[in-house]
Amino acid sequence: MSDLPGAAANFCYRHPGRQSFILCQRCGRTICPDCQTQAAVGVICPECMKEQRKNAPRTKPAVLTRLGGAGSPTVTYGIIGVTFAVYVLQFFLGDSITGLLLYAGAYSYPANFEPWRMLTTALVHGSILHVALNMYTLWIFGQILEGMLGRGRYLALYVLSGLAGSLGVLFLSNPGVPVVGASGAIFGLMGAFLVIQRRLGGNSTQLLVLVGINLVIGFIPGLGIAWQAHVGGLIAGAVVGSIYVQTRRIRDQRLQTLLIVAFGALLLALSFAKFLA
Repeated sequence: MSDLPGAAANFCYRHPGRQSFILCQRCGRTICPDCQTQAAVGVICPECMKEQRKNAPRTKPAVLTRLGGAGSPTVTYGIIGVTFAVYVLQFFLGDSITGLLLYAGAYSYPANFEPWRMLTTALVHGSILHVALNMYTLWIFGQILEGMLGRGRYLALYVLSGLAGSLGVLFLSNPGVPVVGASGAIFGLMGAFLVIQRRLGGNSTQLLVLVGINLVIGFIPGLGIAWQAHVGGLIAGAVVGSIYVQTRRIRDQRLQTLLIVAFGALLLALSFAKFLA
């Protein structure tokens, strides 16, 4: 389905001065974040939302609408909640939990092959300050991106970026050095947001400075920061963000899915590289 005739392809049909790349999943019109309502798949515009509510069964309890507020970044809140819950377990159970979930390159070699750690490491952190800073950054970027991309695309971005962060550790770090934290996934969100901002013509200078500062800090000796995860996550986020931008039209949704699946398959294949070597 293409955009409605006469509508500017990259501008919100209700706010012509606001550039956007998100389309209503029902009618195909371009809508800005303020006009988006989260649907089961993607987002819909205000007119389609009114029509949907008009045709909805009257027996549906109103409380469901209030509790699951349209556009609420539930995936972001869920990730933050689970991550803090794991940290509470770390606090009370100590190294027993951390040791089960952390990742080191050695876990991708045949003798100690435990590839799931490449994802679970994003749930454990080294200190309360570490988890608080990561979750605060996730809260900032997650709310924006989840509203722009929809829950499914956003979750795929987060997971693939986290996996790519561990791949950065696998290929660029000492295999005996363990790492913890969601920094790889969060740098992926930054990379995706940077690509989207530039594509929409937004001012990305401040974000570039923020990413640059965080990357530089990772290279400072003695801080114990896994810059390898930052680099891996940032690259993956930029790739996923580019895919989303270039395949934003409804007629390209199947291509978008295929490209994301293919990229995920590539990352999974790379995760087996040391095991098969």
